[in-house]
Amino acid sequence: MSYVVALFLGVFVWAIPQVNGQGNSEVDPMFVVIDNANYDSLLNSYYIKKSVKNVGGHYLREATMRDMGFDNIPDSILAWRLRALPTIIPMTYNHDVRAYIKMYVNKMRTRIDVTLALSEYYFPMFEEVLNRYGVPDELKYLTIVESAMNPQATSRVGAAGLWQFMYKTGKNYDLQLNSLVDERRDPMRSTVAAARYLRDLHGIFGDWTLAIAAYNCGPGNINKAIARSGGKRDFWQIYNYLPRETRGYIPAYIAATYIMNYYHEHGIKPSNIALPINADTVALKQDMLLSVVERFTGIELAELKALNPQYRTDLVPGSSGRCAITLPVVRIQTFIAYEDSIYKVSKDTIDKKSMYQVAQQETERLVHKVKKGETINKVASRYGVTVSDIKRWNKKRSSTLQIGERLVIYRRNPNYVPPKKPVENVPATDSTSKVSVGESDSIISMSGDREAVISSVSNSGRVAESRPATQERVVHTVKKGETLSSISRKYGIPVSDIKKRNNLRSDNLQIGQKLTISHSK
Repeated sequence: MSYVVALFLGVFVWAIPQVNGQGNSEVDPMFVVIDNANYDSLLNSYYIKKSVKNVGGHYLREATMRDMGFDNIPDSILAWRLRALPTIIPMTYNHDVRAYIKMYVNKMRTRIDVTLALSEYYFPMFEEVLNRYGVPDELKYLTIVESAMNPQATSRVGAAGLWQFMYKTGKNYDLQLNSLVDERRDPMRSTVAAARYLRDLHGIFGDWTLAIAAYNCGPGNINKAIARSGGKRDFWQIYNYLPRETRGYIPAYIAATYIMNYYHEHGIKPSNIALPINADTVALKQDMLLSVVERFTGIELAELKALNPQYRTDLVPGSSGRCAITLPVVRIQTFIAYEDSIYKVSKDTIDKKSMYQVAQQETERLVHKVKKGETINKVASRYGVTVSDIKRWNKKRSSTLQIGERLVIYRRNPNYVPPKKPVENVPATDSTSKVSVGESDSIISMSGDREAVISSVSNSGRVAESRPATQERVVHTVKKGETLSSISRKYGIPVSDIKKRNNLRSDNLQIGQKLTISHSK
């Protein structure tokens, strides 16, 4: 019945506007602003992998679950649905918008179900912050286009976090960025920065659609487009003067708003993901290690990192007076009970100098400006990379270069110094991984990307002296239920070492798989 009413109302819907005369309902691959890599990394994040037993199978459902009936839905139905949404920002409908809706409905439907589940965790916080700063609620859907609601998302140009802030813009909006903390990945602080930035952009242009476009390409490009259009201040009137990506950005945003409200009309259901909906933050007084929090509270290190994506290393610089840690509500009382011990153990077992040292990146990003006579093969040879890599990094279809063209290159940093191997004196065992209220403080192997240091702290607070350790090579057979994290704890060595020694590219393990392990004896 609703479709009949919609078809009837469609007679009165304004004519569907064309953009550049486009009538094709497919998104031009060079026009797509959705970064599939952000979705791919999202599928490998802690809560997704924990909830979806077979990520690969989840991913492959794409081929069998497409809504083949989308092409039969008339424009009037889609336009009517968009106009029915209670939004301040105009939900303009045209063929570009339809193409992006189709992409979400068909090609991305098995990823949208994950996004829908994540929205239950993030949207209440987004809405509270956006309302506080007088920004329309519907701008929360920008995070779907920007990052697929993945706080660990990083673009090829260096934008990071849920709201994809560039370094300079993040600094301008009071986000802390240093060797230990990247608040662009902090869900709360980055949302506050995004709300402030969007509010400022609206103050400049007096139009929310232009503010969104400026969020993507910068206010300078919007001002240029306005000038070249003869002073027009409507997005669709300055459309042809905007950068290619921004021309797709607004249609993608409108399509994301559509799919998050009408997903049920296309047979899409939210994934059942065990997100900690009841989570809260605790302000920190001193520096601490996430790996120490894991041992005292029983929260997996991977989960702690998922809840606190802003911390780049195991060390949380709580002494700065600005840091907090997000924990599941059911574990907060345990954390508070052991808070002093967590601070003490972190202080006594970590070499501050080595922990605070800025870690050099194994790879570095360069921008190469093409000179006369240069070919893509010459550029690849110069930097020690492949032609296919250059084409992939720069989204090039052909190998032809233009003089003055700028190419993004990722190569091994010649100044990179690999971290020292872990130094241990006693291998940690599963029996030392749990601490309950009333027990004496006992510690503990530091896993992760730092040196593993094991010592024991008596109730009097004295630290046992460390003794040099020798290394023993063993072969571990993966058993049912084991993870890299549990194996790391068992042998007292970092996950990164296990992966490096066994050439593992992901954290996925198979039952019966053989892993080479070197640990202290």
